[in-house]
Amino acid sequence: MIPQIDKEIGISVYTTKSTPISGKIKKNENDFLVREVLSEKAIDSFDNLDGHAVYLLKKSGIDTNHALIDIEKRYGLILKSLGLKDANAKTEQYVYTYKKINSLEEYNGKKYSAQRLGFVKKPISKKDMLGNYFEIRVSDLNDPLPSFLGTENILNFFGYQRFGSKRPITHLVGKSIVKGDYEEALEYILSFSSKYDSEKNNEIRKLISERKSESEVIELLPFSMDIERNLLKQLSSDSDPKNAIRSIPLALRRFYIQAYQSFLFNKTLSLAHEFEEELSLPTIDDVCFDKNSILGKFENDPKQKLAIPLVGHSYYKKSRFDYYIKKILDEELLTPKDFFIKDFQEISVEGGFRNASLNYLNFKIDGNTIKFQLSRGSYATIMLREILKPSNPLDCGF
Repeated sequence: MIPQIDKEIGISVYTTKSTPISGKIKKNENDFLVREVLSEKAIDSFDNLDGHAVYLLKKSGIDTNHALIDIEKRYGLILKSLGLKDANAKTEQYVYTYKKINSLEEYNGKKYSAQRLGFVKKPISKKDMLGNYFEIRVSDLNDPLPSFLGTENILNFFGYQRFGSKRPITHLVGKSIVKGDYEEALEYILSFSSKYDSEKNNEIRKLISERKSESEVIELLPFSMDIERNLLKQLSSDSDPKNAIRSIPLALRRFYIQAYQSFLFNKTLSLAHEFEEELSLPTIDDVCFDKNSILGKFENDPKQKLAIPLVGHSYYKKSRFDYYIKKILDEELLTPKDFFIKDFQEISVEGGFRNASLNYLNFKIDGNTIKFQLSRGSYATIMLREILKPSNPLDCGF
């Protein structure tokens, strides 16, 4: 049985056939370890004596953004990250100074530490990142973890975090913007309630939907609803929904569109699996990634990985997945050209490709702890979903 929240984000299949078992993740912060993995070439470049400082940020109980904001407030140092790590985990990641400035060897806060590793001539980038290593302890198990070999083909779905775990609406906002229905997009952001969210948050969203007094509602908003607060302030002085959408930070507006892309990708992968398409290996005329993640045509190279299209306004209609993508877009009442957004050209998306399957290494089950390494951009919760097959992922810590 596929959980309802999985279906809501476009996932309607399992790849493996193991029996569902009960178990929880992230019961404690130390139960979930994430460590970024950089290439040897990048690490060897840390030997320089000046340039852009690189730090190893270790944290627990605080997300990446808030840790870096705290360092800036306390020490005046602006640091950039290669990716965001959430608060409900013990994490290690690389951060760096974008400008060449003097910096201390170490920065410490209550929930984090940043130790300088060295300097680099050019800032490190996501291209230097091989992926993430995970050690995840599963608690409250009624049965032993299944005997995964570490060679199973697991589809590379976008995970729950992409869509908002407690309120999976980022893709719905993105779809509304793509359609040009900005009022609907605002309704999703401001007042759409979710059965997965807290009762208090749903009560606040009900008040927002009633629009009785925006100033009174703003006073009730928790710190976490900063986007909602800014939108209500914008709408109180200008009721134009287009201008309200424009007031949302560019990165978040772009994220909404990318979340909708992700939803369509999940739907495509699910539908192709249901129609028994070959998804573990590429075949003739497929688009593939080579061992260096460079996109190209199928060359009968065992190191090539099958690539699935991400829909955008330049979508390339020459693959065996066209049928599924067209079927899904017809149901959504959209075309690829709609992803060129005339009102917000800065968040238009061309499209692209993504691996069909998870690329995972060093897989091991040690008692009730699961260890593995994933390529950048893949989700540990998708791996765990296949192993545990939880009936209610959110209740299980996903």
